[in-house]
Amino acid sequence: ITNLFLSVSLLFFFFRWLDGPKRKRKNSQCSVKSMSGYIPSYLDKDEPCVVCGDKATGYHYRCITCEGCKGFFRRTIQKNLHPSYSCKYDGCCIIDKITRNQCQLCRFKKCIAVGMAMDLVLDDSKRVAKRRLIEENREKRKKEEMVKSLKTRPEPTSSEWELIRMVTEAHRHTNAQGSHWKQKRKFLDIGQSPVAPTSDGDKVDLEAFSEFTKIITPAITRVVDFAKKLPMFSELPCEDQIILLKGCCMEIMSLRAAVRYDPESETLTLNGEMAVKREQLKNGGLGVVSDAIFDLGKSLAQFNLDDTEVALLQAVLLMSSDRTGLTCVEKIEKCQEMYLLAFEHYINYRKHNIPHFWPKLLMKVTDLRMIGACHASRFLHMKVECPTELFPPLFLEVFEDQDV
Repeated sequence: ITNLFLSVSLLFFFFRWLDGPKRKRKNSQCSVKSMSGYIPSYLDKDEPCVVCGDKATGYHYRCITCEGCKGFFRRTIQKNLHPSYSCKYDGCCIIDKITRNQCQLCRFKKCIAVGMAMDLVLDDSKRVAKRRLIEENREKRKKEEMVKSLKTRPEPTSSEWELIRMVTEAHRHTNAQGSHWKQKRKFLDIGQSPVAPTSDGDKVDLEAFSEFTKIITPAITRVVDFAKKLPMFSELPCEDQIILLKGCCMEIMSLRAAVRYDPESETLTLNGEMAVKREQLKNGGLGVVSDAIFDLGKSLAQFNLDDTEVALLQAVLLMSSDRTGLTCVEKIEKCQEMYLLAFEHYINYRKHNIPHFWPKLLMKVTDLRMIGACHASRFLHMKVECPTELFPPLFLEVFEDQDV
């Protein structure tokens, strides 16, 4: 690298000596760009510039020229310099790549003689307009390519539509209050003042905890009913069904709460009836899990999910083949793949405007799995800190003996 730099430096000073002490460096065309720039495919190898004979880089102002002569011609016209050009030798200079910078008048005359068009040189306003037009066309092409890409992406097959229909119906029949949850919700007015400190530093409002446990049993029951309505789930062994339900129950309940996040009141609606704020849910026993569910709700709001997308997300969470203790792992994995494929095709059908909608939505599955894991850990603290009689039997049955 040092030797190369030294060689280039020596060449530079050699050409300066040839051109005389008054030669200006800014007009030199021995630049890296002119030697190694992009050469269009329509040019022959080493095709010369029609003005100076240097290596041409393409058609510029209607002639095949090098970058140096292109720039010289453009600057001359844009700055109206040619009236001030003069020649010491009565306009008889021979222009080549060595002498091109020694006589501006003869170089410009040769540019005109070979056919370079002055009317093609844009002034500042036209150049800005051209750049704007190029940018607009680029954005237009991007949009056209996106639309074309969306049109070519596969949409659900007839069998997938049937699967999607069953999953959607299962969700609608087991989703409390349906689309009328905003009209039927009630705002919880307790749980604002935590009283009982727990061993992990969070505090529990036992009155709020008691209120939450009243709605937990019907919420769990609805998740179980949702799973039973899915044909592929009912075909699994009973032991695997129980493991899958225990694993996904908190995840699905969290999803159902998160999609009912209301930014105006900053509340989540639990089980379609109880609107709670972040601190109420936190003080009522969920602790840091509350933050994760609220953050998920805020994030999901931009996705504008419909019932089918929520239903398919639930099916994907349910059919997670990595739950500990499963026997039919391959069968469950294939079931999840079927749901995922139908889900992706349905997303293509919906044609959301959010870039990379599908991978972004899949990341929410990871977020929900993390919420489930955090809740399993939190549940152990709750069992220690809260009276046993406050825990509904179904709540204990589902969340005891979970992996942490």
